[in-house]
Amino acid sequence: MCGIVGYIGNRDAFPVVLNGLKRLEYRGYDSAGIALYDGTDIQMCKTQGKVADLEAKIQQNMPTKGTLGIGHTRWATHGVPNDVNSHPHYSNSGELVIIHNGIIENYASIKKELKKRGYTFTSDTDTEVLVNLIEDIKINEKVKLGKAVQIALNQVVGAYAIAVFDHNKPDEIVVAKLGSPLAIGIGDDEFFVASDATPFIEFTNNAIYLEDEEMAIVRRGREVKVRKIKGDSVVVPYVQELQLNLEQIEKGGYDHFMLKEIYEQPSVIKDTYRGRLLSDQGIIKLGGLDEYIEKFTNANRIIIVACGTSWHAGLVAEYIFEDLARIPVEVEYASEFRYRNPIITEKDVIIAISQSGETADTLAAIKLAKEKGAFVYGVCNVVGSTISRETHSGSYTHAGPEIGVASTKAFTTQITVLTMIALRLAKVKGTISQSDYMMHLHELETIPAKVEEALKSDENIKKISAVFKDARNFLYLGRGYNFPVALEGALKLKEISYIHAEGYPAAEMKHGPIALIDEQMPVVVIAVNSNHYEKVVSNIEEIKARKGKIIALVSEGDTAVKELADYVMEVPITPEALSPLVTTIPLQLLSYHIAVMLDRNVDQPRNLAKSVTVE
Repeated sequence: MCGIVGYIGNRDAFPVVLNGLKRLEYRGYDSAGIALYDGTDIQMCKTQGKVADLEAKIQQNMPTKGTLGIGHTRWATHGVPNDVNSHPHYSNSGELVIIHNGIIENYASIKKELKKRGYTFTSDTDTEVLVNLIEDIKINEKVKLGKAVQIALNQVVGAYAIAVFDHNKPDEIVVAKLGSPLAIGIGDDEFFVASDATPFIEFTNNAIYLEDEEMAIVRRGREVKVRKIKGDSVVVPYVQELQLNLEQIEKGGYDHFMLKEIYEQPSVIKDTYRGRLLSDQGIIKLGGLDEYIEKFTNANRIIIVACGTSWHAGLVAEYIFEDLARIPVEVEYASEFRYRNPIITEKDVIIAISQSGETADTLAAIKLAKEKGAFVYGVCNVVGSTISRETHSGSYTHAGPEIGVASTKAFTTQITVLTMIALRLAKVKGTISQSDYMMHLHELETIPAKVEEALKSDENIKKISAVFKDARNFLYLGRGYNFPVALEGALKLKEISYIHAEGYPAAEMKHGPIALIDEQMPVVVIAVNSNHYEKVVSNIEEIKARKGKIIALVSEGDTAVKELADYVMEVPITPEALSPLVTTIPLQLLSYHIAVMLDRNVDQPRNLAKSVTVE
């Protein structure tokens, strides 16, 4: 879950690499480092802390000359966050320098063997083991760096995206990928290497995305050469035109990326259904779905695999698929699914959901499902990501770059795509009346305006946040479609404020959590108009009887819950199947404001990274 960036060309590498690290810091921010090479000397600086700490340290004592450079921002796996364990890492000779995202699982046995050969290690990382393995092979096999990297990677077990260069070759960087993303930006006589395209988008919109078990030799002034790590066959790379611009990855005047992304939801939801939802004609067009519609309509069941916020989107989808399309659905944590020896058949459809399209556990679940003969459909945000390439078909969410680690707009755009799939299937299967179908299409088209309306409650939510910012625990309750929203609201609060919070079905409260309720316990209750409204009111009465503090999320015009609740947040009236797209907005704002008031690092919460590319 680290971020890597590299440059080789004619311009100064330092500002390219440093700014690239700043844009990749959402991938890891417990330490950072840079190595620069001017053709004569290698200069390296690395430190525990954030990229800003690295920049300050470099300004004090490091020359920044050189047209070749690599950098790394770390989310620690092997070895605690400190200066020594930070990347880049030298080989024992000091001639090879490497950066690495991933985990080398058999590093201990390799390290033991290298120690027998006289190698010493200064860090606790698996990465230092890998660079010395490459050096050992280069020396003993008398091969060039590219071949040494290839041989070494055939000996390791794990996941990696690496960039390595040799002091003796000032015009070359060798990169390779397995299980962790790696993009190569193609400029005019210059090349960029990064975990995603954001570090080089202002320089070029052409990129090569390496596939798993591919490596590339990037030489100054030459074409990129791509090969298979196993088998050594030459690969003709596909140069992709990026659909990304610099404005999308800047804060745009907001204090945090998270707040910007919360406020982007009206526009990105519209982007998600633009050209796909033709409500006046009663049409939903999803190219990736239309071609394989019979796979879904003939399926015995749909299995949704995802992690974190994407898993919550999958839970919402379970309600809408079963309710409208009458297809049995199971929602699985990808991290558990892959190890449970699940029963999968050719009659199953797997929907894999991931914002980044690089989530390691979800990718492993996809691989398992494909081996069992199931049809796999991806829902992800990042064009050209591994999940978009590994699935049989799929749909992009078109949310644009999401930089804040706590996912917001990805959640609502995922639900938008999944809702369109469910409605399309319901129409084809005849499980929904024409009037209901048309109603849902027209209502889905109004969601951006309703989200805009919900965002107008920001000042009220900020006042509520000030009251409860010092609470030690929160309970979130919802029923039906809004039970997953309660889970997601609790997750957001945990992620960025570090306050313990739990989401529960409201009816389950009396089966355990009610024991926690006292005058110190704030309880967020989603009590919008639904088939469960009266029952939720009863649950609120139970909380009031035990002196719990109630923060109610209600539909506009509500009176019954308002009389019971201590604090109220309102959203526009919305059909129940679409309500999660609206009810999640106040909960995002609540968690955001509490975290800001507690002086948390909202965009980069501790111990978390945006794209979980390791197990």
